[in-house]
Amino acid sequence: MKFTAEQIAEILEGEVVGNPNALVSKLSKIEEGEEGALTFLSNPKYQNFIYTTKASVTIVNSTFVPDAALSTTLIKVADAYSAFTKLLEFYNQVKLNKTGIEQPSVIDESAHYESDLYLGSFSYIGKNVKLGTNVKIYPNSYVGDNVTIGDNVTLFAGVKVYSETVIGNNCTVHSGSIIGSDGFGFAPNTDGTYSKIPQIGNVVIEDNVEIGACTTIDRATMGSTIIRKGVKLDNQIQVGHNVVIGENTVIAAQTGIAGSTKIGKNGMIGGQVGFAGHIIIGDNVRIKAKSGISKNVKDGEILQGPVAFNDTNYSKSYVHFKNLPKIITEIEELKKEILNLKKNYNG
Repeated sequence: MKFTAEQIAEILEGEVVGNPNALVSKLSKIEEGEEGALTFLSNPKYQNFIYTTKASVTIVNSTFVPDAALSTTLIKVADAYSAFTKLLEFYNQVKLNKTGIEQPSVIDESAHYESDLYLGSFSYIGKNVKLGTNVKIYPNSYVGDNVTIGDNVTLFAGVKVYSETVIGNNCTVHSGSIIGSDGFGFAPNTDGTYSKIPQIGNVVIEDNVEIGACTTIDRATMGSTIIRKGVKLDNQIQVGHNVVIGENTVIAAQTGIAGSTKIGKNGMIGGQVGFAGHIIIGDNVRIKAKSGISKNVKDGEILQGPVAFNDTNYSKSYVHFKNLPKIITEIEELKKEILNLKKNYNG
């Protein structure tokens, strides 16, 4: 799609300085700008690039005054960074605004869907499924029986949503993620084998949740695994059965959460954090990458470490961790000195 500088200025409520008919069809960094591209300048560190960029249109702050001639058309706005972010959102909406049912695909006759559905090729919609308005399901996706999906939800290619799952409004699930697979439940037998415990619960995902690629959220043994509103999950996260993640908590990649753990709201959890099962994590907790959480955590705690403990104590301890060989040598020397002093005293 192509837009003129004037059309973009109308979207951003900005002022065109230069050619209002300059056409753009792509976005770029200012240092990589080429003809037909739209870019922006907000950081003064990159200001020199505006005089050499070949981008057709550049968004700048309204206070920007060039020191030399420019080949790019300017759009002046109150805040260039915010304006460009707004434009990215607009561009993404236009790009992803697909509708229609591609073939081959399967929609069970008992399923119900509202307007503006997009269903990609080789996708399957099961029995009694309910899909809201403006749902986008990309190719090779699976939606099992009795699933309910709200309005403005996007499932990217290859997403699998098992039966009974409930997904709220304004949610995004990225490619390869699996929602509602069986929890890890096995009972040991006397002969050393294991018997599977049936997982008959479901997954409930509330509004405004985003789930990264190849993340897995297990269904509950009984009841529900619950992802509260506003949660953001990165790629390759494992959420065990009966876990609850509180609203507006963000979790980075490769984190694993064992079954029945409850995580509070407004948390920030780094990558590769491991949670033991059946523990309770408070609200407003910060956990740094590669930490191991094996017990309950109070509200507002900041944790770090393979067996995580208070962040301030960890930082102080780490100074000594690095110097352990030196400290041990000094201790050995002190022991020798004490032994010599004892010998001399006794002598």
